[in-house]
Amino acid sequence: MTSYNTVCTNKRDIAVTFIEQLSAAWQTQNSQLCIGLDPDLAKFPAHLQGKPDAVLTFSKAIIDATADIACAFKPQIAYFAALRAEDQLEDICKYLRERYPHIPIVLDAKRGDIGATAEQYAREAFERYGADAVTVNPYMGFDSVQPYVERKDKGVIVLCRTSNAGGSDLQFLDVGGKPLYQHVAHLVADKWNTSGQCALVVGATFPNELAQVRAIVGDMPLLIPGIGAQGGDIKATVEAGRTENGTGMMINSSRAILYAGKDQNFAQAARQVALDTRDAINQHCK
Repeated sequence: MTSYNTVCTNKRDIAVTFIEQLSAAWQTQNSQLCIGLDPDLAKFPAHLQGKPDAVLTFSKAIIDATADIACAFKPQIAYFAALRAEDQLEDICKYLRERYPHIPIVLDAKRGDIGATAEQYAREAFERYGADAVTVNPYMGFDSVQPYVERKDKGVIVLCRTSNAGGSDLQFLDVGGKPLYQHVAHLVADKWNTSGQCALVVGATFPNELAQVRAIVGDMPLLIPGIGAQGGDIKATVEAGRTENGTGMMINSSRAILYAGKDQNFAQAARQVALDTRDAINQHCK
């Protein structure tokens, strides 16, 4: 296995929008695979157990092994916060920005609060962690999303039809003759996307709803969790979620890639699963 070791020296000195960066990554990486970074100490290889910088070491190894395969990396903030590892998350984001500046960082935070508080969450995502995009919850309406949208170069990825079964409790509620998730899709596509940097979260576990959202939003990017450990089918996902030119997706896999290996060769095992997943996605995009 040949790791991706090329060091990118072009730091993000020139302002590039999230959508521009993502669109370039789809092409240069030949990938629509988003790799989630969800550090779970209990699943780490034995040689990392008990080390104070285990989260950083593990995450950097995964990143280095898969950076030529991913169109984005998606750290899930709760996994870091629960371990009191926010400082390691900062270091991971800095590492990504400096070494792989062409790959977008999507901070999976699912924030949703009133405007003044939302502004602080936006500062956290974009200034503290230097993320290129952040996931947000639309439940409190546009004023809770506006502080993120006002960052004109930053991505705002709005929860729409989530991959968990319990999402149906609210997302299927009738709103003026359409389910709530479709109402959210219309809101984001037609009214909220004032920066042109919005995207939606739609789960791979619901390909029919995924196709409905794609029909509503056109070429807007979709962050699609739910393959791998959650059981979403890659072929059905790609056929439902791709745009006319065969792109438009960040198909996320986390646990299936991160914990493919149990020993000191964990990064190589992760790379192989990532390669297989990327290739399976590409097969159905053509």
